[in-house]
Amino acid sequence: MPIYIVLLGFIKTDNKHIIIKNKRVMKRIVFLIFILVWSTLSEAQTIDVAKLDSLFTSIENHKKGMGCISIFKNGEEIYQSSYGYSDVENQVKNQTDTKFRIGSISKTFTATIIMKLVEEGRLSLTSKLSDYYPQIPNANKITIEHLLQHRSGIPNFTDADDYTNWCTEKQTKKALLDRIISGGTSFEPGEEFEYSNSNYVLLTYLAEEASSKSFSDLLTEIICTPCLLSNTYVGEKIDSNNKEAYSYIKQSSEWEKTKETDMSIPLGSGFIVSNAYDLNRFMFYLFSEKIVNSESLKHMTLLKDNFGLGLLKVPFHDYTGYGHTGGIDGFQSNVFYFPEENLSIALVENGVSYMLNNIVIGCLSIYFGKAYDLPGFIDAITITAEELDKYIGVYSSPNLPIKITITKKGNTLIAQGTGQPELPLECVGNNIFQYEGVDLTLEFLPEENKMILKQLKMTFDMSKEN
Repeated sequence: MPIYIVLLGFIKTDNKHIIIKNKRVMKRIVFLIFILVWSTLSEAQTIDVAKLDSLFTSIENHKKGMGCISIFKNGEEIYQSSYGYSDVENQVKNQTDTKFRIGSISKTFTATIIMKLVEEGRLSLTSKLSDYYPQIPNANKITIEHLLQHRSGIPNFTDADDYTNWCTEKQTKKALLDRIISGGTSFEPGEEFEYSNSNYVLLTYLAEEASSKSFSDLLTEIICTPCLLSNTYVGEKIDSNNKEAYSYIKQSSEWEKTKETDMSIPLGSGFIVSNAYDLNRFMFYLFSEKIVNSESLKHMTLLKDNFGLGLLKVPFHDYTGYGHTGGIDGFQSNVFYFPEENLSIALVENGVSYMLNNIVIGCLSIYFGKAYDLPGFIDAITITAEELDKYIGVYSSPNLPIKITITKKGNTLIAQGTGQPELPLECVGNNIFQYEGVDLTLEFLPEENKMILKQLKMTFDMSKEN
């Protein structure tokens, strides 16, 4: 079964090459997965629970991920599994009620709250940003709908070169607004699509001003209480005593705790905490029109450049799903709902070493009774720190507008694209390293000072700079 993965950008494929048409977006795509596309699937007869269990047992045993999975049919949970640890240091296992930072899935909650306020007449999709924040560049041209659809032209403030220097520090509203203002504009409102957390930070402020309530209260009143979500709320500093998971990245085959983004920064673009069960329940209530009405839901699912209002489109065969992906620190998450099937799947992880995309595809293939072989994970090869020296350097290609810097930490090789986070690599063969979390493989040719980068059907020949 062919599988395609659409990156954050506008992509055309001729089965041999992937051509990125938006160069500004191209600078951010390497290592960043955005949305899934599946081909043929058919109705399932029964669920092969044993095969699903085997998949997650293998993921846990090979340290390829830590998290929770939940599948809903007709609003009821029909499968769940927890694997790995919420607190590695204290050997606390993930449980079904463990809570995770869900990153950008928060945007679906934020968009839903905005649409409810629109229904109540407190906001309008055509209202101008200048009515609230005239100091934002192009505010007199930017509508609330532009913000919801990432068509405002306001750059993503988390792409700033110095972002990692201050992302763990509490930020005031003024500080965030100043950072957004200093970013200027990328294009005229409505002309293009560019995914930007700045849009949903501003929507957080608009929701609070229009309602005279905190976002936390709006989340509780509009979504959590009517949907009976008991494990969903605005996050603060991680509290393991409240069954909140820490996040990890794998270093030298072991899980290492990551730093925590201060939740005063992502706001409605990424500061919600939840679990897989609650995410599925939220999507069921949303698409059952029990939160917003049918007109609002229809508007949310109208797409431009594959993005609606806080929702992404996930098509496969004759079916269409909607949902969102998320990532913050070492957390990653997916939730997708397929209205015709009344089926939803939510996957949340606090440690990722194998693409969530592949896990979701595996689960759906098993659910729908499609041919699917469990992944044959390759254990990493131990390599000394000295042996890594021949790979270290900066690699570039005329066909890739970012550079890849290779460094080391102890006996772990590190890859970092321009403006991207560091990725710890595992040696899986002679001069071959990978990071399965984003389907990245690097093959080095040290005698030629070259490196071959392979990711998502793309291949780039890169040369080491002097």
